[in-house]
Amino acid sequence: MKNRFFAAIREWVDNVVSLFYPRCCPVCGNNLPRGEKVFCLSCNLGLPRTYFHLQADNPVEKLFWGKVQVERATSYFFYTKGSAYQRILQQIKYGDDPELGEEIGSYLAAELFSFGFFDGIDLLLPVPLHARKLAQRGYNQSDCLARGIASVVHLPVDTRSVVRTKHTESQTQKTVFERWENVEEVFTLRSPEQFRGKHVLIVDDVLTTGATTVACAKAFEDVEGVKISILTLAVAQQ
Repeated sequence: MKNRFFAAIREWVDNVVSLFYPRCCPVCGNNLPRGEKVFCLSCNLGLPRTYFHLQADNPVEKLFWGKVQVERATSYFFYTKGSAYQRILQQIKYGDDPELGEEIGSYLAAELFSFGFFDGIDLLLPVPLHARKLAQRGYNQSDCLARGIASVVHLPVDTRSVVRTKHTESQTQKTVFERWENVEEVFTLRSPEQFRGKHVLIVDDVLTTGATTVACAKAFEDVEGVKISILTLAVAQQ
C-alpha cells in the first residue's frame, strides 16, 4: 500500500513537470509521448544501431588493433556528420542537459546487458575532461553516460584515477595525424596499483579516429594484469 502511494505521487509529479517542461526527442525535437523517456518511437526505430556487440573482431575493435590491446569494444550507433542523429551528440555535449546523457546511458546499457557485454567488468571509467574545459561546460558528458550505464549494470564509476593533465584544442576540425598528436600523453593514472588484475571499461561519447580513447587506455599500459574494454555512444560512419 505504501509503495503504491509513493508510486502514485511520483507519477503525479512527473505528469505536472511534463505539462510545463515537456521532454523532447533529441533527434526530431517533438514532445515525447507518455512512457517514452529518451527517443520517440519513430526515431528509436530509425536509430542506426551498429549491433557490434554481437560481432567478434568488429570494426570498432579493429580500430584499436596495433594501438592498444582491448578485450572487447563497441559503439551503440553510427552517426554521419549533418544527420539528424548527430543532434544526440550535440545535445548531450553542448545542450546543458546532463540528465539526457544519463538517460541515454541507461538506455544503451539495457540493450547490451542481456548480451553479456558487461560480464567480467570491474568498473566504468569515463574519459575525463581537462579541469578548464569541465569548468566551462559544467559537466562531462562521458561521466553522464557512465552514470546512466552504472544505474543498469550496478558497477562503480571511477572519475578520479585518470587525470587529463593537458588542456588540448578541440579534435573536431583536425586531421587524423593532428588528432593523434593533439592527445599524445595527455592522461595520467593515479594509484596504478589498485588496477592490477582489474577489467576497466572506458566510456566515451563518440569515436572517430580513436586517438583520445587510445591515449586514455595507454595510461594503464604498465599496470600488471589490467584488461581494457571500450564502449562509446556513437562511432563515425566512414
